[in-house]
Amino acid sequence: MKKKLLLLIVFVVNKLVFSQVTLTNGDHTIEITGAVSTYFNKRFLKENELNKRKDRFNLRDAQIQIEGRYKRTVEYELQIDFSDLGQAATGVIDPENPGIMDAYVRYKGLHVVDITFGYTKLPYSRSSLVPFIYTPYWQRAEIVRGDIFSRRDVGVSLGKTFWRQRAHIVAGVYNGLGELSLRGDNDPSGTLEYVGRAEVAYPSRFRYRDIDDRITPVPIVAVGINGRYADKRQPLANRTLPAGAGGEYGVKVIDGIKYVYGFDVAFQWMGFSAQYEFHFYRATPRDSNNFMLLGLPKWQTGGFYQGGGMYGQINYFAKPLKSIFSLRYEELMLNDLLPGKMVRFGGAYAFQLNSWKSMLKVQYWLIDREDPLDELSWKSQVRVGWQYLFQ
Repeated sequence: MKKKLLLLIVFVVNKLVFSQVTLTNGDHTIEITGAVSTYFNKRFLKENELNKRKDRFNLRDAQIQIEGRYKRTVEYELQIDFSDLGQAATGVIDPENPGIMDAYVRYKGLHVVDITFGYTKLPYSRSSLVPFIYTPYWQRAEIVRGDIFSRRDVGVSLGKTFWRQRAHIVAGVYNGLGELSLRGDNDPSGTLEYVGRAEVAYPSRFRYRDIDDRITPVPIVAVGINGRYADKRQPLANRTLPAGAGGEYGVKVIDGIKYVYGFDVAFQWMGFSAQYEFHFYRATPRDSNNFMLLGLPKWQTGGFYQGGGMYGQINYFAKPLKSIFSLRYEELMLNDLLPGKMVRFGGAYAFQLNSWKSMLKVQYWLIDREDPLDELSWKSQVRVGWQYLFQ
């Protein structure tokens, strides 16, 4: 019995390392895939800056993904990134790589609407919904990385796809703490966050992909609108949000009311593709002495501050060269009460050794302007690495 079990383990591991594993009994199908990616990061520092700890190799991904289907009524997914589980255990969670990536079940048996419950990506922002492995970049634009608004959370959503898969509407209710919901508690307010997205594509379905690797013969466009709302005003007896809830900039989750809305446009044709996103937020802190109000009188601030940003990206897939070329422009304003905004230029190149399964990726950032609330020690950065998928 032990020998048979050992042989089974060896078989599964061998299959996982070199290809996708598919198990089925007719009605029930399970697929197991995975990904490993690593890169070297180099920062070009400002004059008199000496801290070079970001000049290092990094294991970005060590993922395993289990996707299952039962007949046509139930779908589920479990995706774990082992490279980030250790960091997440310390309480420091990277919103782009939180350790547990997905753990949800979707029920499609009602036909009128699909129900998804568990921990997964929120229905907000096309860029956030595009899998990292299908882009030439090592990092998303700053506005959609997960420090302005959360990318994942625990909750329930209702969605429906129609018009021959050209249109999709989804809305849900979640804890509102984003990736920190993995700790198992809500904040002292006990209130939830409401998120919704609607999108339409023409003349056919538009996948969540940045690159036109299918060399689409007819121009295709997709447009989406997003919105979210949370009232996280803390009770007087306990005024603190969980540590880290505010994200890198202190605006991700606030002790107060926060609205976020935005729209996105995507285009593909003959290997060319482009994306544009704009997002805006309005935050009203419960405490009129909140540091983000800069000590200004209420008659001047209205008791709130606003922020947001955008990014635009153009790409070209040169299939004969097995190459992807991309350029990106991005802006971010953290607080409209303080003049100034971040401006970055950048680009990426990817060479496909074996389609998306094995790919070399290079990304470059150039800081043109800094947001006054986020002064940096570096002027530019380059990241070079390799991505390998087990599928």
